[in-house]
Amino acid sequence: MNIYHERLAKVLVNYSIEVKPGMNVGIVGITETEPVMMEVYKEVLKAGGHPALMPQYAHANELFFEFANDDQLDKSDLLYELFAKNFDAMINIWADVNTKCLTNVPPEKLAKRQMANKPLREILQERERNGKYKWVLTGYPTDARAQDAGMSLYEYENFIYKAALLDREDPVAEWKNISEKQEKVCKWLNKREELRYVGLDTDLTFSTKGRYWINCDGKRNFPDGEVFTCPVEDSGNGKIRFTYPLIYMGNEIEDVSLTFKDGEVKDFSAKKGEPLLRKLLDSEEGARRVGEAAIGTNYGTNRFTKNMLYDEKIGGTIHIALGFSAEPSMGKNKAPIHLDILKDMKDGGKIYADDELFYENGKFTMEF
Repeated sequence: MNIYHERLAKVLVNYSIEVKPGMNVGIVGITETEPVMMEVYKEVLKAGGHPALMPQYAHANELFFEFANDDQLDKSDLLYELFAKNFDAMINIWADVNTKCLTNVPPEKLAKRQMANKPLREILQERERNGKYKWVLTGYPTDARAQDAGMSLYEYENFIYKAALLDREDPVAEWKNISEKQEKVCKWLNKREELRYVGLDTDLTFSTKGRYWINCDGKRNFPDGEVFTCPVEDSGNGKIRFTYPLIYMGNEIEDVSLTFKDGEVKDFSAKKGEPLLRKLLDSEEGARRVGEAAIGTNYGTNRFTKNMLYDEKIGGTIHIALGFSAEPSMGKNKAPIHLDILKDMKDGGKIYADDELFYENGKFTMEF
């Protein structure tokens, strides 16, 4: 038995989802994640829930996009539909055996598939808003992800488990403590109406009037560590240059710069992958507008790994996401894509709220 797997399962079931007797809980992951899936399955049973294992096959997507015709691309997934309408919660154990497997798939095919499943995502979002559905996404270490991160598998395992605080004797207590601290940040920001990012080739302002900040404390993503909001969709003005590449379906779009006017990207550039960036921005209504603005707070995730589950949490960074609103209950952007792009703020970056400096050089400047 792997103590990390056991602790991870306990956190996901008893803290993130808070499984109660009678809950129908889907457990999703590729077959390579079986060790964690089994621990989660056991914990759901111990909590009195009804677990349903939904193993996936790592290379199925490759075959689908190679051979599926337009009718097949346009048809929503029936298993996904069953899940969206009937389950109370999902625990998704995310892993890859080849992070480049979809690199050469035409973006039009990927967009078509995303649109096919959009109605099901909207069902889940509505059920979540009504308190009838919960979800959490976590990662599982594989050689493919370790290679992307420039680490051995052993190093990568230790990196992600320590970022999740699974090396602590009581990870649930640790995450509850983080939750309390981040909640103070959110409450302070909720009283402000404008957010401004300043840094290298960056001066970007959003309105947050009428919006609120979300405390990301391990309830949806795990590990976690960020606070975010959904800016007013037509309010973004200024420019931003990102430090790290935009990762999309195994493709890397490097040195991205965006210029906003009234909430919409009016100009953009990238040193690598600009044609793909153009296709993504032109793919759907809302793709040029921001659905999320965030501050990373997890200083245990101290290096870029090309996996946004961990990277967007890096302490000392900010990110924005183009596309659908990260919190549908307040954001209005319904684009089918959600493109997170990350910027390091440790080299002189500043964040202002209503012209008050509260963050500089990657850290909060006031006690929360």
